[in-house]
Amino acid sequence: MGAHGDISGLDCGFERKLAGAIDKRVQRFLVALGLAIFAWSFVVLIHVQSSATATLIPKPHPLPPSLAHWQDATKSGDYFSQVRPTEVGYLVWSQFPVRVYIEESEADSGVTVAQRWVRAVLEAVQEWAVYVPLEVVEQQEKADINILRSAPPLRASPTRNIPRVRSAETRYELYISNTSTTTGVLSHYCTILLSPSQTSQYVKAAARHEIGHALGIWGHSPVASDALYFSQVRNPPSISPRDINTLKRVYEQPTRLGWPLRREQGELREQGDKESRRSWRAWM
Repeated sequence: MGAHGDISGLDCGFERKLAGAIDKRVQRFLVALGLAIFAWSFVVLIHVQSSATATLIPKPHPLPPSLAHWQDATKSGDYFSQVRPTEVGYLVWSQFPVRVYIEESEADSGVTVAQRWVRAVLEAVQEWAVYVPLEVVEQQEKADINILRSAPPLRASPTRNIPRVRSAETRYELYISNTSTTTGVLSHYCTILLSPSQTSQYVKAAARHEIGHALGIWGHSPVASDALYFSQVRNPPSISPRDINTLKRVYEQPTRLGWPLRREQGELREQGDKESRRSWRAWM
């Protein structure tokens, strides 16, 4: 009995050592496997990020002919230094004509006032169309720029946390177009809110100013004789050579807008048409 017990104890000790050795080998294997998987994932991640970065490099678009041929004989200069690029570069349109929708009032009362509002906005659109091809469309869903007869919401001042009343506002939103193909195109559209309570003169001035923002001048001029002057003036100016000089410089800048992006990139995970858009927004 004693000898048999000693052999059993020896066998059990051997089995425990063998099991321990196997466990260590398994642990080493699992650690090695984990490191291999991590390294492979890291390589794949680097590859995806590199291809994404390469695809998202900003590039300039060809200027529309009317803007490309513009020459300022007065050498008035510009205020390009006041224009801010967005998170995707400058707000440049690359497909022309840019389609503009102008909201018309459906109310029975005040038809004359509504018609004057539409006429003033249309005149402002025609002024900018000399430099950038624009087309007025009747369907809002087909427009690149929507001009709505609505007062802007109250927003706090940048310097004081006090809401201030404004007569106009422009905001843009980014979305991915052409999502039915293997690539999407980073696109944008703009919404302009114009108060219906202003006189025709100031409606036209506000429309002229806000359309300038929507066409790409995402900033303000410090000179009162420019249409993009930061404040409303008693005698609103027309589009100045400085406005066009600034706009031309904006369109010469690189941007990510209008260029294809691969569907597998993280930037394309939220995609869709204008009805299912989810992306960045900003206002001015």
